[in-house]
Order: sequence, then structure tokens, then C-alpha cells
Amino acid sequence: MKPLVLTVAGSDSGGGAGIQADLKTMLALGVHGMSVVTAVTAQNSRGVQGAWELPAAAVRAQYRSVVDDIGVQAVKTGMLASAELVETVAELLAGTDAPAVVDPVGISKHGDALLAASALDAVRTKLLPVATVATPNLDEVAQLTGVRVETEEQLREAAAAVLSYGPRWVLVKGGHLPGDAVDLLTDGTEEHWLRAPRYDNRHTHGTGCTLASAIAAHLAMGRSVPDAVTAAKTYVTGAIAAGFALGGGIGPVDHGWALRREEH
Repeated sequence: MKPLVLTVAGSDSGGGAGIQADLKTMLALGVHGMSVVTAVTAQNSRGVQGAWELPAAAVRAQYRSVVDDIGVQAVKTGMLASAELVETVAELLAGTDAPAVVDPVGISKHGDALLAASALDAVRTKLLPVATVATPNLDEVAQLTGVRVETEEQLREAAAAVLSYGPRWVLVKGGHLPGDAVDLLTDGTEEHWLRAPRYDNRHTHGTGCTLASAIAAHLAMGRSVPDAVTAAKTYVTGAIAAGFALGGGIGPVDHGWALRREEH
């Protein structure tokens, strides 16, 4: 039986991020991906031209439809857009016996807002407390906690600030810092510093979605959080290295890089 993973996220019409990235990642890692669409975006390599969220009832119906019939071994959340959707999804996760990877998506790669300012409090008080792993980048850490990270040492302070809202683990992604791509995974007692070389490749659209989905996929396989995050970091590092040009802006990471390597 293949591990079953559910993504609760927005659609990216350009195929580089959102549920499209999530499902490609799950396919590449050998799990069965399923989806709950929270919003539809008009999006390409240059940015987000429009976004339309779905009604909470539609999100709840999709979720119940999948989980009640098929079941799930891990859930990943991405773009949730509004306070109502954040609260709806948090309630659904709380009633699901499976690890939840929460990517608190606030801003797109192009700087477009994907979460209403009014929803931030719901993320802090409802969504983060039900997360097995939260995966904020530095902009999202600043949005949620007010902590601004400019050096590697400050990643600890950022992690502590996010953990104060209740997730079991937090992975603070330091990809925006100079030097190697350094992330800090911690549950408040143990620390795992994950380093990867920085590739001179601007085609990195979908990195955050891809990483969170890869973590969920490995958790669904029964791995521990540190093992799942380490494996996911390896996968996403390869995907970034293989990122390719698309359209006139920022292209996506290559979700199928490892599959193609196996063919040779």
C-alpha cells in the first residue's frame, strides 16, 4: 500500500508551486498525492495576477471526502488565504490522526501577498498549535513573530518565537541569508542544523511548497521528523540545482530531477 499524503493548498496555474508542485513532489517520492484546493491563482513566471479563494464549505467537503474514504498518513498545508480558511483547516487537522506539515505561506516568490493580514492571528493561535512541523521562511517568521533574522545565530531566536505558538517542531529556513543555505530544525530541546551549497540558479519558484510536501511524504513513510526533514532537504536541494527557465521570469525547481538521474 502506497503511503497517502494530502495537500491543502492553492492552485498555481503556472505549475511551479502550490498543489501542482506538491503533487509532483509526492509522485517523485513514491507516495500517493491527494489535494484539497483552497484557492485558485492566475500565476506565471512573472508573478500572481489574481487569486480567488474557495468557500470554507468547499474546502471542508473536499477534505472530508478524501480523509473519510481514502484515509491519510500525512497532511501538508500551503496557501490558506483568509482567516476563515485558516480556522477551517486547523479544525480539520485537529481531528485527523496524522502528522501535519504547515507551510505558513504569506508571500509568493515574487512578493505577492497570499495571506490576508487579518489571517495572521488565526495562523498563530489556531494553525501553528496543530502543526507537527512548521516550515516558515525568514519573511514568514518576521510576519508571524516580529523577529527579523540577519545572521545564522539569530535562527535560534526565530525558532523559539515560532515554537511559542505551539508546533511540535519548527524548521526555520535560512535560504535568504548569505552563504550556504542553512536551515534550523528544532523542537526546543534538540537542534538539527541542515546545510546545503547555494546554487547560482534564480529558478527557484516553488521551493517552499516542494520542501514541505517532501517532508510530509517522508513522514507518511513512517520516518521521524529529523529523518524526514533531512531527506526532504536533500531532495529539494537537487530540485533547486536542476531548476529551469520558464516564461520571462523566475522558473520552477525541477521536481523530477531524481527520476531522470535514475534513467541514466
